[in-house]
Amino acid sequence: MSTAEYSPRIAHRFRGYLPVVVDVETGGFEARTDALLEIAAVTLRMDEAGVLHPGETVAAHVEAFTGANVDPKALAFNGIDPGHPFRMALPEGEALQKVFSVVRRAVKQSGCKRAILVGHNAFFDLGFLNAAVARVGSKRNPFHPFSTFDTVSLAGLAYGQTVLAKAAEASGMRWDSGAAHSAIYDAERTAELFCTIVNLWAEITPERPWEISEPERE
Repeated sequence: MSTAEYSPRIAHRFRGYLPVVVDVETGGFEARTDALLEIAAVTLRMDEAGVLHPGETVAAHVEAFTGANVDPKALAFNGIDPGHPFRMALPEGEALQKVFSVVRRAVKQSGCKRAILVGHNAFFDLGFLNAAVARVGSKRNPFHPFSTFDTVSLAGLAYGQTVLAKAAEASGMRWDSGAAHSAIYDAERTAELFCTIVNLWAEITPERPWEISEPERE
């Protein structure tokens, strides 16, 4: 994990929300019954020129909650061995606390009011995040409970591609298929993709209306 400097300028760009990219790897598709096995988050920062960059990465391997379903087909896809002795997996509550502490610090330092999840098929990542929060009874979830930025839609608009690997390549990024489907790799590539699209939009929008008004506060 790297340490990033957070300029309050980013609070003007997204109505006071700090975009944070999240990727999860799971034991299936149903957030309420299937295991959360990995989670990674990448905070975003904006420099003094208004250019968006990836900030810090934080991640955790997660122990399947008691009674969780783990589909062998899902494990074949993401390559996770839940019982591997070197996973160093954390209980869900500890894993969320590890991620949330970094996100909360970034939100505070950037002058934002809350984090907003960025994801590729963001509903999937937010669904598993919210389900885990509900299971552990976390009272300090820094993320908006339902609003997201989805790079599927943004990449479809910008590049005509909706698959993460193809969208990344279309944007000029290199894609390592052997490293894909780990939470850290997918989150960091999604963060690069989101930053590229946002920065591209800023280049072709000279008036930049988001810089005119103050960020909203709750």
